[in-house]
Amino acid sequence: MEAKRVVVKVGTSTLTHESGRLNLRRVEQLVKVLCDLNNSGKEIVLVSSGAIGVGVGKLGLKQRPKETKDKQAVAAVGQCELMFIYDKLFGEYNHNIAQVLLTKFAVDTDYKKQNVVNTMETLIEMGIIPIVNENDTCAIDELDGENFGDNDNLSAIVAEIVNADLLIMLTDIDGLYTGNPRNDSNAQKIDVVEQITDEIKTMAGGSGSNRGTGGMITKITAAEHATSLGIECCIMNGEHPKRLYDLFDGKKIGTVFKANKK
Repeated sequence: MEAKRVVVKVGTSTLTHESGRLNLRRVEQLVKVLCDLNNSGKEIVLVSSGAIGVGVGKLGLKQRPKETKDKQAVAAVGQCELMFIYDKLFGEYNHNIAQVLLTKFAVDTDYKKQNVVNTMETLIEMGIIPIVNENDTCAIDELDGENFGDNDNLSAIVAEIVNADLLIMLTDIDGLYTGNPRNDSNAQKIDVVEQITDEIKTMAGGSGSNRGTGGMITKITAAEHATSLGIECCIMNGEHPKRLYDLFDGKKIGTVFKANKK
């Protein structure tokens, strides 16, 4: 797959164990692969979920909080831990990272959006890997699902902002299926989607894991946004980050959503 500028979105269910704590082995593998892809000449932007999930694990909470104020507090703790780990791991491969926290209000006018574009472009030009998340600590609307909605949607917005060639969404399922593979043994994975139709959206019904907020339908919505802008998209399982190499080698990995021609 030919793509120079790539946005990779990783979900909470991929980053953490069932306990909510970070899956360090997987995070280490992901960081190593992203650094290697960057070394090969690809420009990488990472959109990372996990702030609340990691905060839940670090604080030893039994479940994800429901009250907005509690989500904000847990996100503040989790974001600190998450970026500490990322900084340490990327630094081991001599790569610098930058944290970019966004809210919908940061891109709701052309002027504000251009400021974000300028920052992202400068970071990429400097060889720095931006790590983007919604500002869960301050953005109440975002936590209530009224801002970007979730990091799937955010990843499509980021792909637009940086004029990406490819958006990859790493999740806990192999791609889009004709049914729910968790309870339908006849469900078949769809390798390529030429156009996102109502039928495709119907196939994407259902919710995500108990550690994240999104499901397949939010990923399809993000893919629809990205492909409408001429950005190819792939939804794939993030359990084994090395499979990103297979994707770029042209192997059938996940579900690829073809970009609409600009």
